[in-house]
Amino acid sequence: MPGQSQTDLSNFFIAGINYKKTDANLRGQFAINNEQYASLLSLAPTHGVKELFVLSTCNRTEIYGFADDEKSMRKLLCTQTQGSLDTFEKIAYFKKGHEAIEHLFNVAAGLDSQILGDYEIVGQIKHAVKFSREHNFIGSYLERMVNAVLQSSKFIRTNTALSGGTVSVSFAAVQYIREKVFNIADKKILLLGTGKIGKNTCKNLVDYLETNNITLINRTDSKALAVAEELGLHAAPFEKMSDCIGEADIILVATNAVDPIILKSQLEGKGEKLIIDLSIPYNVEKAAQHLPNITLVNVDELSSIKDKTLHQREAEVPKVKAIIASHMTDFIEWHQMRQHVHVLKAVKHKLQAMHSCNLYIAYSAAQIPAKITYHTPEEKIQKVINGMAIKMRNQNQRGCSYIEAINEYIVTATN
Repeated sequence: MPGQSQTDLSNFFIAGINYKKTDANLRGQFAINNEQYASLLSLAPTHGVKELFVLSTCNRTEIYGFADDEKSMRKLLCTQTQGSLDTFEKIAYFKKGHEAIEHLFNVAAGLDSQILGDYEIVGQIKHAVKFSREHNFIGSYLERMVNAVLQSSKFIRTNTALSGGTVSVSFAAVQYIREKVFNIADKKILLLGTGKIGKNTCKNLVDYLETNNITLINRTDSKALAVAEELGLHAAPFEKMSDCIGEADIILVATNAVDPIILKSQLEGKGEKLIIDLSIPYNVEKAAQHLPNITLVNVDELSSIKDKTLHQREAEVPKVKAIIASHMTDFIEWHQMRQHVHVLKAVKHKLQAMHSCNLYIAYSAAQIPAKITYHTPEEKIQKVINGMAIKMRNQNQRGCSYIEAINEYIVTATN
């Protein structure tokens, strides 16, 4: 990993935007694809950013990491975005230390999702961290933090109903189709993009619309074919996309390309069509929405679709926050102990050296044993170190604990 890892919580930052203050169009200006992600990581050392990962989804773009200062993080992020740094600073939120860690816990739990409890975010976090790890920007400390966050999220999913029911962006798309389209079995459905969101959407189409009149297209043909074979659907090669667009009645787009892949010219005079764009930035040309034969829906509009299970999820929030608080406490305690490791090692080495010191040997020989024990010197040392660790964690008194440990070992020398 480039540079020396910083593990002081005050050096952990997050800078980001999400659906709460920005619409999908503006969020699209700050979306990060894999190529931009790689370029961003290559520039990180020159910005004083040591460990980091970038979470870029349809609802948010956030950069997490350890850096010299928070401003370096936002500058680094905006080296790869279409939107400017000035615009980002006006609309973004910035957090540090405990507040930043809590935000990551909340995001992974689904508390900060556009649809409460949307669990798809966990896969997106894993993907973002994996990409950064492969480029050597996830150190042992950030790895431990992410693991704690994922464990908390898993515990919440297993022990609460926050993610219960069938509410997600992909399901909301299917729900919209079911409410707005009649005779679905007669409609030709085209799904562009078979990544994580695309595949989830495809499964929901099959499960809830009870139709297999669905064609899949992906830039990599083999991926579309694999999903089609798994679900018993059709796949078409990427070069046939324009023909399939013209023939389809319903089109769902989950491609996350940098530029629109469906153009106004491909839709003119091609019959009535419902298009649902799940991509950020938008992958359907904006001008297409003005065509009289086109109904265009994006992720923000889908998020307004409510389901009765949302009320049940909201009732789970206090329980979820309590779980997060517990897991955060465990992580902070681990962090505090990690800070003390070098001190504990130094004391242990000092006690081991002191045991062979002539002055200490003479002192020990002059003492009258209080009782006979069978503890070895190493066992005594470890007992003292364990007690010191507990006191340092509870009282945060490094110097006092250092001296106290040595005194305790001397006092117990003959026991």
